[in-house]
Amino acid sequence: MDWAWFARQMASMARDLLAQESVDATLGRITHTATELVEGCDAAGILVLRGDAVRTLAATDDLVVVSDRIQGELREGPCFDAARSRTGERVYRIPDFTADAVRWPRYAPRAQELGVGSMMGFLLYTEDEDLGALNLYSRRPGAFAEASELAGWLLASHAAIAFSSARTHAQMEEAVATRHVIGEARGILMGRHGLDETQAFDVLRRYSQENNVKLREVARQICEKGALT
Repeated sequence: MDWAWFARQMASMARDLLAQESVDATLGRITHTATELVEGCDAAGILVLRGDAVRTLAATDDLVVVSDRIQGELREGPCFDAARSRTGERVYRIPDFTADAVRWPRYAPRAQELGVGSMMGFLLYTEDEDLGALNLYSRRPGAFAEASELAGWLLASHAAIAFSSARTHAQMEEAVATRHVIGEARGILMGRHGLDETQAFDVLRRYSQENNVKLREVARQICEKGALT
């Protein structure tokens, strides 16, 4: 590993991640960069757990999607464990799936059938939250050495910060958009029905609760159609 080259590429990637316009674009850049910078990496993806549900984000190959689905079904596997981080481990490196089937006795043979030779998983986390796991795959046994693990860990550290920042930015944009559309809908109700601000908002809130529809969707309906249906 040429670490001077790697450091320059990481610096370039860090700037590039901040320039992405959405969470999906940020994650896609992360996984694509993994296949470029981490020696031995043929495919990459991010596994996120929401309760019992497994989601695969920004997969660079169908192998990642299928692998995550199997781990979700079996409730075991290195990526699944990394995302849960119940054991406190933040990094997994499986040099050879043909020789390491003890920890995941049901998943390991399925991984071999998929053509997975070796794998690494890195928990994506900040001080405040666990975001999921960045998982790197190789079709060759023994593809990931210690240098690959260090490179993956450095990439994952940058990725976690970029992921968290992109998600926070998206949430802030959504909050601003929600306030805007609610304010517009409230103005329509006030103008058409002679209501004050509090009364107009109560109409929106009551309709939302009674019909189990998000307040933003109620407001959007009024903005688009001029009335509630």
